[in-house]
Amino acid sequence: MIIDAHSQSHKAKNKLNNLKSPFTGVNKVIKRTEDICISFVIILLISPLLFIIAIAVKTTSSGPILFKQKRHGLHGQIIEVWKFRSMSVMENGDTVVQAKKNDSRVTKVGGFLRKTSLDELPQFFNVLFGTMSIVGPRPHAISHNEYYETCIPDYMLRHMVKPGITGLAQMKGWRGETDTLDKMQQRVNCDLEYIQTWSLWLDIKLIFLTILRGFIQKTAY
Repeated sequence: MIIDAHSQSHKAKNKLNNLKSPFTGVNKVIKRTEDICISFVIILLISPLLFIIAIAVKTTSSGPILFKQKRHGLHGQIIEVWKFRSMSVMENGDTVVQAKKNDSRVTKVGGFLRKTSLDELPQFFNVLFGTMSIVGPRPHAISHNEYYETCIPDYMLRHMVKPGITGLAQMKGWRGETDTLDKMQQRVNCDLEYIQTWSLWLDIKLIFLTILRGFIQKTAY
């Protein structure tokens, strides 16, 4: 059965209506201040790199520079996540196929961008605009959310907080293709652990770990 984005968003919101994000009161202010300050500084620092990547994407394959995909954000709301386009296709509907090793859809430049996570740099603008955080559960395609919420208990609890560019699951090695249900379960377990144990120190730790060893990973296809 085909379910459009509006009905999917409504379904997700119903499951989260009675849930409360840990980022309320002072915590909400701390988290948002962290996101604004860090994303603003990073955008300033990487602006030359953003320009170079944009030219490389545009001149080596046909299509737009940015890939904008609808995903679920805080409380299941539909948000638009930005990436540098790394594939020859623009999947953003009811069927979104995860990237696999040696995926023929990935462009030559896109392969390098995905392997180094440089394709995700535009998401710092998502953070600055308030739809994402620096640290949090990684946002999944809407069609993937619809599938996994029927298979994994408490899956939608991931949306008690804003999705992030990096997170605990990525630092524990649960990044990339989730070709088995167990891999997604492990990722969700890490996401829920992050929500339950959040602190400013944990965010800072995960950001530094991402800088030190989180960009290039074997499972990043």
